[in-house]
Amino acid sequence: MLPDFTFLIEVLGTVSFAMSGSFAAMQKRFDPFGVLIIAFVTSVGGGTVRDLLLDVPVFWMHDLLAVSLIFFTAIFTMIFKLIEKKFQVTLFIFDSLGLGLFTIIGVQKGLNADLHPVIGVVLGTITGCFGGIIRDILLNRIPLIFRKEIYATAAIAGGIVYILLKNFSGLSEEINQILTILLIVSIRTLAVKYHWQMPKFYGNFNDAEM
Repeated sequence: MLPDFTFLIEVLGTVSFAMSGSFAAMQKRFDPFGVLIIAFVTSVGGGTVRDLLLDVPVFWMHDLLAVSLIFFTAIFTMIFKLIEKKFQVTLFIFDSLGLGLFTIIGVQKGLNADLHPVIGVVLGTITGCFGGIIRDILLNRIPLIFRKEIYATAAIAGGIVYILLKNFSGLSEEINQILTILLIVSIRTLAVKYHWQMPKFYGNFNDAEM
């Protein structure tokens, strides 16, 4: 695998989630400082949890490039917002891209640590989803992963397919990664377009009875 390609995925993932966080914060009418904070936690949240679980140094604490990318992406997004009209569509696009890109990174980190492939998929899902969870909590809304939308399921499916491709396809690592990212983004897009949803529990649940 080309090191430059992995680096490209990390950069694109960081930029995508920084834009996703920035747009979400602006949707809530945060001030510029608030936008920067939300962009930051959206970009680094999943990777931070992953690195803590792996007991390795948290990536952004010794990577000034990642921090700089987030900072400048947030500033660019605030300027871009002045001319961007299709706000919700833009937020969805960058959030879906970030999910696909960071899921790949998380699975790779798990496999490189000689963990079981199932744990690799878990780490990929954490890396792809937890930044969005923290973002949504700070924005005082139910995290997307806990709603009916297909979100974590897309990351899990992508992680499984990536491992299968890696072990059985005979394709190059770069092609495996591209196919997986496209799959995750496609699942998210089709799920929203055709209203695919996870089952939702209904009924009268009384806390006093539990």
